[in-house]
Amino acid sequence: MTFSIVGRCEHTGQLGIALSSSSIAVGARCPWVRAKVGVVATQNVTLPALGPDILERLAQSNADPHSALNDALAQSEWHEYRQVTVIDAQGRTAFFSGQQTLGIYRAVAGRQCVAAGNMLSRPDVIASMVPAFENATGALADRLLAAMHAAMAAGGEAGPVHSAALKIAGDPSWPIVDLRVDWADDDPIGQLDGLWRAYAPQMQDYVTRALNPIAAPSYGVPGDE
Repeated sequence: MTFSIVGRCEHTGQLGIALSSSSIAVGARCPWVRAKVGVVATQNVTLPALGPDILERLAQSNADPHSALNDALAQSEWHEYRQVTVIDAQGRTAFFSGQQTLGIYRAVAGRQCVAAGNMLSRPDVIASMVPAFENATGALADRLLAAMHAAMAAGGEAGPVHSAALKIAGDPSWPIVDLRVDWADDDPIGQLDGLWRAYAPQMQDYVTRALNPIAAPSYGVPGDE
């Protein structure tokens, strides 16, 4: 039903996630990012509340990802239905796949990343994502998307993929990238990649607009001065 990768950039400290699903609007339920705190993917039979819960535990108690994840799951009556991955601002990782996770499932931690999925075409789909992320170059978004393309090349989900999302936090308190393909009959990961290519040259300009409006560039659209 879903495969994802959470990751951290060792050079910039950015934290991010890319994911896809056969379900509609995966970006509305599953990716959770907080600047300078961590990233959480909540998937399978999704409980969205686990994302902010785990991030809050990381932020408030300086807990390691394993403790934050285990403590949050302990409060969930149906935790055996959940698949969750975590990476914190230091690059430490944790993951959990409950006994009721659907279909073929797997989770693999790598250097500054964790990949996980369920309802997969085969187990090595997830194994392919980690080296793709580790060996890719460019921005964190480029590396996350490289892992997603690798997963599809390895077989992807057992069924068709219909939605995809990319979410990244940097220095500001809000996500600097929050892109979604909520439904597509064909290649939502490719469409998401296209959105990133269009957004990337403007990303810093939108941060500048927020922090210092008088320094913000104009794009010549109505009302934009």
